[in-house]
Order: sequence, then C-alpha cells, then structure tokens
Amino acid sequence: MATPAELSDFLKSVEKRAFMRTNYHVRNDESAFDIVQDSMMKLAEHYGDKPALEFPMLFQRILTNCTMDWFRRQKVRNGLFSSFSDFQTEGEDDSFDLLESLSTATPAPAFDNPETQNQRAQTLQAIEQELLTLPNRQREAFLLRYWEDMDVAETAATMGCSQGSVKTHCSRAIHALLKTLTAKGIRL
Repeated sequence: MATPAELSDFLKSVEKRAFMRTNYHVRNDESAFDIVQDSMMKLAEHYGDKPALEFPMLFQRILTNCTMDWFRRQKVRNGLFSSFSDFQTEGEDDSFDLLESLSTATPAPAFDNPETQNQRAQTLQAIEQELLTLPNRQREAFLLRYWEDMDVAETAATMGCSQGSVKTHCSRAIHALLKTLTAKGIRL
C-alpha cells in the first residue's frame, strides 16, 4: 500500500511527460492540462491505496482512457455544434512546438556545428509531421514504445491489446515512417 508521499512523488515525476504526451495528441495546452489533471485525480481517488509499483501502469492506462474520452467528446461536440472559433486559425502563441521542447531538454553536443544542428532540426520536424499521418493506434504504440520507453508488455497493457498487436502496430509505424522519410531523402 502506497503512502501519500509516494503518490505525490510519483505524480510529480510524471507530470511533465504526461503533459507533453497528451499535448502532442490533442494539440491544445488547456485540454492537455485538463486531461492530465483528471487522470491524476482519478489515480489518487480510485487507486491511491494500491502499491506504488503499480502506479506507472495504472496512470498510463488512465491517461490513455481520458485522452480517448476527450476525442470522443470532441467528435460528438463537432458533430452537433460549430462555433466561430473552430474556423479561426491558431496563432503562433497558441501552438505547442515539440521540437523546441526537445531541443531545450537535451543540450546539443559540443562538436555540433550549426549546419548539423539545422539538419537535425529539419529531420525531427519531418518525423513529427509523418507521425501525425499515422493511424491513431500505430502512433500510440510507436510513442509509448519509443518515446515513453515502455516495453512490449507495458505498452500492451496500456493500450488494452495483445503484445502481438503492439508489435504489429510498431512495425507498421516504423515501416511507414521509413518509407516516407526515405522518399524525402532523409536517411536515419
């Protein structure tokens, strides 16, 4: 049974990554913040008495479910209502730039010159654009496996599918990314 301090420490440790992952999916800072906050509340309310070792898997599953619920609500909302804000384009200040956050998260090696850094930034931007074209399940499996560093079993438990499905989704995502990036002249 976890103590309140263990629960608090766990939530602090996953807060930023959960926000970045959710924001990558929903592309809206406020919605991503709400989804992460709801997920944290659900973990604390319903599973706070579980052992601390179970928190990562429980939280990932709750976060995935809350994100999917958000998409369902958006689909219903967009099917029934339309507002003028839906027709406005988002300004530069409203967008979340994943590449910018990644470049500040890990400092560039000292031997990199500006040309190499520019090529790396362009490659990351191309990968991000191609990730958005993948089907949802492939993108989710790819991000959980290679961004969140989960193993196949953890990814399968988080996605609610078999390990074979995770392997299939990841393989298809990798092949699709490799094919489109190679066609653009990008070698990884």
